[in-house]
Amino acid sequence: MHDPTTLADAVRRGLTAAAKSLPPSLFYDERGSRLFDRITELPEYYLTRAERSIFEGAGNAIVAEAARHAASPLTVLELGAGNASKTQVLLRALVRRQGSTRFVPADVSPAPLEEARARLAREEPQLDVRPHLGTHAEALAAARAWDGARLVLFIGSSIGNYEDEDAIELLTEIRRALGAEGSLLLGTDLRKSPELLLPAYDDAQGVTSEFNKNVLRRINRELGGRFDLECFRHVALWNDAASCIEMHLESTRAQRVRIDALDLEVSFAARERIHTESSHKYDEGRVERLLAAAGLARSAEFKDERSLFAVHLAHAR
Repeated sequence: MHDPTTLADAVRRGLTAAAKSLPPSLFYDERGSRLFDRITELPEYYLTRAERSIFEGAGNAIVAEAARHAASPLTVLELGAGNASKTQVLLRALVRRQGSTRFVPADVSPAPLEEARARLAREEPQLDVRPHLGTHAEALAAARAWDGARLVLFIGSSIGNYEDEDAIELLTEIRRALGAEGSLLLGTDLRKSPELLLPAYDDAQGVTSEFNKNVLRRINRELGGRFDLECFRHVALWNDAASCIEMHLESTRAQRVRIDALDLEVSFAARERIHTESSHKYDEGRVERLLAAAGLARSAEFKDERSLFAVHLAHAR
């Protein structure tokens, strides 16, 4: 599941850099995945509700547009599927259109995948659910060998965790996995007032703070880290120039933290920060540029009633 070498390399590289950082992929151990599920249900976190409302209102149209490019029934691959709760709405629309449907939820955390498999087996018997435990790259490599048409889902604004250069690289890999008949459904959070954005990443209950600090808890557990979580605070801020929310962990005092498995001691100044995530917010032009740079053409866009969120259908040029 979680390659300790990859974790160790990421932690060593990130915490010895001049500007400390850790990749957001480290959030998603079992506890982190469950914390994120709780975040999606918070009143401040509008993203999941907005995207679900799009699927509920436009699911049939989304599926019809994807099927228009395919001569055979669609197999669905979802990258970073988690428990696939809102995806179920879209899968029902696909089952209505084509009958039995193969669904491959892919994730690096086994617990939410098992939850998705069990729930869908019980509630959606016409689905052939085949979970894939692994990275995006591994799931896409497997998809390239499939017969027939495919619909790749990269939803929930997960693309927002990538800088544009890295996003284009991933979208290019997705295009290679689509084949001639495949489509990508991409979810993007839209630019809006920081007064609405910031609470979604710094909720009143402190769940996002726990989610952010969980990366330190994971380092403690898996690498023998000595982080005192009480000596770090969660920080969320809006970077207007980059059009993103940034999440950081800020050291509340000058301290040194040992990580036994790395034989490493990391020094922190008071108020020094570890950058853990950027969540980019998009306008239509930026989405078009990313897709075009990856060799993809957008064929349709769907928004929620308040235009908070958008999903885009695209296919290989």
